[in-house]
Amino acid sequence: MIIDPNNFEGFNRVFTGVIVPRPIAFVSSMSADGYVNLAPYSFFNAVSYDPPTIVFSSSRHVGDKQKDTLANIEETGEFVINIVSDEIAEAMNITAAEYPAEADEFQIAGLTQAPSQIIRPPRVAESPVNMECRLNQVITIGQGVHEHGLVIGEVVLVHLRDDIIDGHRINHQKLKPVGRLAGNMYCHTTDSYEMVRPVHNPDAQRVG
Repeated sequence: MIIDPNNFEGFNRVFTGVIVPRPIAFVSSMSADGYVNLAPYSFFNAVSYDPPTIVFSSSRHVGDKQKDTLANIEETGEFVINIVSDEIAEAMNITAAEYPAEADEFQIAGLTQAPSQIIRPPRVAESPVNMECRLNQVITIGQGVHEHGLVIGEVVLVHLRDDIIDGHRINHQKLKPVGRLAGNMYCHTTDSYEMVRPVHNPDAQRVG
């Protein structure tokens, strides 16, 4: 089957259904007036570790209202990426609803605000990983009802729960990160296996 994205009804479901599993950025932000927002985004990943840089994207509007997360980040230039573990997956899902700007998603979801050290927006205390970030830039993608903001941020401080790190390595069995599939589907990511990256030896005899 060959699909033209411009002429296929429901292409968004196909598109999000094949790029899986996706990590989830549980983003906490704060408006200049001090209103805190918390919302999940699964168009999220790392793009560099020097400087440590992450990206996530958010639709620009919901109806005629601008998304709070994007508005807050563009206004203040600060946000926290909280990693979603199995333990807080249901709470994360509660915050996915559209709430008024003055709503406290932390309280609604039963989560605890923890102070950040460098930036103003709070962290999710129950999350095993919190990354304090400063905005690098927002790139606009699409237009009209399909307009998105691609947020590029630099990680300025990382908080790790002590039990998930062993030396310089993360124990994913203890981190228990949740992956996003498509629609209402999510997945556990603790069923893993190892493949050692090969090293090319130009002097080795070719096979075949």
